[in-house]
Amino acid sequence: MIHKIPRSKGSSFWLVAIQVIASLNLLFSIVMALNFLKFRKRHWWRSCYLWAVWIEGPLGFGLLLSCRITQIFQLYYIFVKRRLPPLRSYIFLLLILLPWIALAAVIQIKKPLNDRCHMGTLWIILVMGLHALYVVALIAFAGAVHHVEFRFHELKDLWRGILVSSASIGIWVAAYVMNEVREDISSLEIASRFLLLVMTSVLVLAFFSFSISQPLVSVMSLRKKNQKEYKTMSQALGIPDSGILLQRESTSILDPNEPLEKLLLNRRFRQSFMEFADSCLAGESVHFYDEVQHFDKIPIQDSVRRIYMARHIIEKYIAAGAPMEVNISHRIRQEILNTNDLSHTDLFKNALGELMQLMKLNLARDYWSSMYFMKLQEDIRMRAVDPEMEHASGWNFSPRLSSVHCSDDPFQNEHTELR
Repeated sequence: MIHKIPRSKGSSFWLVAIQVIASLNLLFSIVMALNFLKFRKRHWWRSCYLWAVWIEGPLGFGLLLSCRITQIFQLYYIFVKRRLPPLRSYIFLLLILLPWIALAAVIQIKKPLNDRCHMGTLWIILVMGLHALYVVALIAFAGAVHHVEFRFHELKDLWRGILVSSASIGIWVAAYVMNEVREDISSLEIASRFLLLVMTSVLVLAFFSFSISQPLVSVMSLRKKNQKEYKTMSQALGIPDSGILLQRESTSILDPNEPLEKLLLNRRFRQSFMEFADSCLAGESVHFYDEVQHFDKIPIQDSVRRIYMARHIIEKYIAAGAPMEVNISHRIRQEILNTNDLSHTDLFKNALGELMQLMKLNLARDYWSSMYFMKLQEDIRMRAVDPEMEHASGWNFSPRLSSVHCSDDPFQNEHTELR
């Protein structure tokens, strides 16, 4: 399971990690509260209020459903409101956990539990009502996003999770009634406890079989994936590769005097320029340009795919601490993060303009005297002689091979000292 969890800095990792902890807490609380395990001595950590109240509620079922509500809340704002959520995930999660914490505190103060960790009917109705309330909240959010044509089955997985959650609550209530009404029948008590534990296990497995942790791809699932693996988001969304690659352009010599904007439209030049930028540890701008080109190729009418791609770009390049955070002004960054329409055609226009100026001042000047440009020119000449080389691989040289020292390389001095 560790290898299935992505190592990302966003909520996609910690929400899943919290669900793992909440699931284990839920299982252990059922085991301990119903005395499945016998101990010779009574310890403080075997308290009914610890396991049946706090760990089963705020740290178990409540936390598990709160994570799901947080995830569907993100889906609602991104695909229905077409903007990023106004609250960070961890803040929203803490807010919706407050009712569970408040109820647990009241039970702790009133102490309605007996020596078998059971409470009266009124308390049971209150506790199960809170359980049902969170399932109703999931249903309400699902109804709000049911019209969105998701690309990765998020809504289908959500309804499955709701169905299993509702069934688990019903079976828990039935098992409680069976156990409370006829306490003198040991076989009935054993059957009800067994039913509780099995249903809890099914709930945990079902939640990890139906993952809606991110509106892009499944974050973690116990199902075997038969779908094709994609290297980029544009491939997953079915966006054709951007860039011009006509026969006349594949054999014509590139002119350094041409505007960089025009040269980057050539896919072969952009690939060479991107590898040069990566070798200088400054490839974020070129990668950002490439992904924005894919974003612009999506029709305006296809708002769902545009939102998928926009959020991918924001999480990868724009958000603070992003894996490939680009160097843009604070004003433009906030304009993108606070946009009212993630599918807008000019969402990344200003950011692309700033980065284009930076590429012209730094990377473009060094590229023309680099081995990458020489290799590209040689490749073009060879293709002009032998057109069959069109599909041959042409980038087999060292990624750090360059006849110039990149001024953008912050580790240049460190590399020199190491040599």
